[in-house]
Amino acid sequence: MQLSEAAGILAAVIPDDGTFPNSRLPLLVYPQALSGDSSAPESIIEGNSWGGAWRNGVYSYHHYHSTAHEVLAVVGGSASILFGGENGIRVEAQAGDCIVIPAGVAHKLIARTPGFLVVGGYPAGQSYDVCLGKPGERPDADRRIERVPLPAADPVQGKGGALENLWKPASR
Repeated sequence: MQLSEAAGILAAVIPDDGTFPNSRLPLLVYPQALSGDSSAPESIIEGNSWGGAWRNGVYSYHHYHSTAHEVLAVVGGSASILFGGENGIRVEAQAGDCIVIPAGVAHKLIARTPGFLVVGGYPAGQSYDVCLGKPGERPDADRRIERVPLPAADPVQGKGGALENLWKPASR
């Protein structure tokens, strides 16, 4: 499993690994999407119909959200983040990068530099939960994931952005 490039966006479909449901929708990595942009990431994300913006890091344990997709905009430092469980995809994220995580895709911080900081958010109308891949979470989590609607817009590029083209063919 590895990231492939389409229109400057890196994408990978991460299959169910038996513990984490992951997704048919691809994980999207926008390298240097915020590079040189003077707008605050919160303004860009919220301007594209994603909300609930927060500033923090990434949990250092595997977790996923069964009720929302998530965007991470790296605003400081760099980090190594593992997506999809122990045998998933490792992304080396740096300031300026944005990552869109489909509902169900596990993610975990592996290592970070001092000053690592992300702005995160969720599509309008979606609120997140935290699932840990524990026995008994599924199949209820799987049913919740199936009901999560596609976002109205790409959190970085807005209406008609890459997310629309890369997610619609893979959607349910």
